[in-house]
Amino acid sequence: MLKSRIRRQTTASTHASSRLAAIEASIRALDNEDLLDLADIFARGEPTPLTDLTVQIMAERNVHL
Repeated sequence: MLKSRIRRQTTASTHASSRLAAIEASIRALDNEDLLDLADIFARGEPTPLTDLTVQIMAERNVHL
């Protein structure tokens, strides 16, 4: 039972990590105009990890709102 639970948790963790990497890759693939639109959407609410990622990518590209 313990081994199957550990295996399930490992699988879930791996799946979550790959989904997070895919989300980051999708955001990085946006052109500057779409990236600015995304940043504008997240600028209105509470800070989230997506806000942080968007700001980081904008800084790397030297793009500002």
